[in-house]
Amino acid sequence: MKVLMFGDVVGDLGRQTLLSYLPELKKMFSPDLIVVNGENAAMSGRGITRAITRELIAAGVDCITLGNHAWAQPEIFDFVEWEEHMIRPANFPPGTPGRGFITIPTSKGKCTIVSLMGRTFLQPLDCPFRTIDAILEQTPPSHYILIDFHAETTSEKQSFAWYVDGRVSAVIGTHTHVQTADERILPKGTGYLTDVGMVGPYDGILGMDKEAVIRRFLTQLPVRFEVAKGRSQLNAVLIEFDPHTKRAKKLKRIRIDEDFPLIS
Repeated sequence: MKVLMFGDVVGDLGRQTLLSYLPELKKMFSPDLIVVNGENAAMSGRGITRAITRELIAAGVDCITLGNHAWAQPEIFDFVEWEEHMIRPANFPPGTPGRGFITIPTSKGKCTIVSLMGRTFLQPLDCPFRTIDAILEQTPPSHYILIDFHAETTSEKQSFAWYVDGRVSAVIGTHTHVQTADERILPKGTGYLTDVGMVGPYDGILGMDKEAVIRRFLTQLPVRFEVAKGRSQLNAVLIEFDPHTKRAKKLKRIRIDEDFPLIS
């Protein structure tokens, strides 16, 4: 069982980059599932629209995860409730529209994908640790379980991964837009990567126009952020799971940019 997961897709450039490389990556790795964090996929770099959602699904994406920018585009409330390919963080309070996890059948078995959000330097949501306990109580042990943990700090991400080690197949971090080089398999078999990285501008700062971000640091005044233009980058991770134990066998980071071109 192989899952190809892409980090935060940022703006039009990020979406175009993903759609451009996806066919070749599918040929190279033959994934059974494709997961994309789409919370920054709108043109402004915040939120996602119905048209973008349908575009990603038509390209072969099986699950779109969200995060702290889930509600940035008002139209999300018109379709998140019924969009079967999309999940928002499961630890939003009861009554929040949408779902926090989905189970997708594949030829290699069923995979439950969970979206969770950390609380350090982010919104004070329900506890992600206790939320995953409740979800696991209703998830059959025969399922592969992949978690997109959308969080700011490495300590919270690592703590969460150790907490669920042996109970889920993999914990992959998103949100910081910078790919980390710490992929590993924890002692009880859970695959882990602190952050998968982003898909979008190569010459910006976390995908945003660098001049605006620098001006914010220099002046400490409100600044309008816009998605950077120019060259692009793509970051992803390929996770391979053991069909018998449902635990991780291998994690392969993928980086494509000016310094690391795609090699077929």
